[in-house]
Amino acid sequence: MEDMTEKNAMNSSDKRHFTLSKNEQRLFIILSILGIVLIGVFGLRTIRSSMRLQKMGLKPGTTNVEAIRGWMTVPYIATAYGVPEAYLFQELAIPAEKNQQKSLSQINRDYAFGKKGVIVDAVKTAIKKYQSEHPLPSPSPHE
Repeated sequence: MEDMTEKNAMNSSDKRHFTLSKNEQRLFIILSILGIVLIGVFGLRTIRSSMRLQKMGLKPGTTNVEAIRGWMTVPYIATAYGVPEAYLFQELAIPAEKNQQKSLSQINRDYAFGKKGVIVDAVKTAIKKYQSEHPLPSPSPHE
């Protein structure tokens, strides 16, 4: 009988409970709610941005140069519009080296002395010129 009592005593001492104080519980709840709110806010922003890009139709071979924005990089634009990077840098008369990771706004600050929109307009003109010199093939009637 004593052995049974000792076993029960050992089992109850082995069970440890993790408890939080009232302040820790409140902090946990507040941080959880804050996390959920942040996930919701940034999730909605991501969805809205995605929808905006879909409306613009910014896919490879896109011809609407009005969708070009200052946050875009030359490699991004080259891929989206099907224009070689080297061609764009040549038309902008700037070196590709050290400028590939810069946005058009940053390039504008460095090379257009801050005159707003000069580089974006030059990129739009270069793309239109390239597309007129290299028209996309027409889809066959069977497609």
